[in-house]
Amino acid sequence: MRGAGRAAALLVVLGAVLAVLGAGTAQAAGYRYWSFWEGSGSGWAYATQGPSLLRPDDGSVQGFRFSVSADSQDASKPRRAPDFAKICADTPADDGTKRVALVIDPGTAADAPDGETPPAPRTACARVPKDASSAEALASVAKPLRYGNDALLCAISGYPAKGCGEQVPGNGDSSRPATTATSAPTSASAATGSGGSGGGPSAGVLFGVGAVLLLGIAAVAQARRRRG
Repeated sequence: MRGAGRAAALLVVLGAVLAVLGAGTAQAAGYRYWSFWEGSGSGWAYATQGPSLLRPDDGSVQGFRFSVSADSQDASKPRRAPDFAKICADTPADDGTKRVALVIDPGTAADAPDGETPPAPRTACARVPKDASSAEALASVAKPLRYGNDALLCAISGYPAKGCGEQVPGNGDSSRPATTATSAPTSASAATGSGGSGGGPSAGVLFGVGAVLLLGIAAVAQARRRRG
């Protein structure tokens, strides 16, 4: 009888652990928005400032990618290389201005809102005043832009026609589902967060598993004391 009771208690603990793991690895909500990137010779890096705040230097490359993602580590990068020389090859330098190469990637059909089809990715070379922001460079080549009440960049060249940073439960881009969202995108850019794209359980899930195991061990020990 004692062995049967111990086995039953362990089964309860195991079931609780599996339930916690299942909850942690389930597909959670992401957000559909335009993320903002800075390009270099090594590729794309998620911008640490919004396009309305960043004032790029002459010769910079900026990228905008529309997709469903949870945070900065989960966001999809633009699908064009950040090649300033190629993008601005036909735009000569001019005194008193700067050139900013832009990569505008509206994403895939899987990223698109219902009823909309993303246009093809494109590049443009913006020649703007020396003190222009990235948002001003974008506006010079990709109107109409649409912003939300919180200054969130909602649409580039009219895409998408509606919606702005809306939550998309249990969905992701064309290659993988989004992970747990840490925050909604803000400040005319995209969400910044500490989430990742790995498939393992998060720290919160592991903490929950540890708590369940401790409770289970305590229950088994208490049962032994009562029967002893």
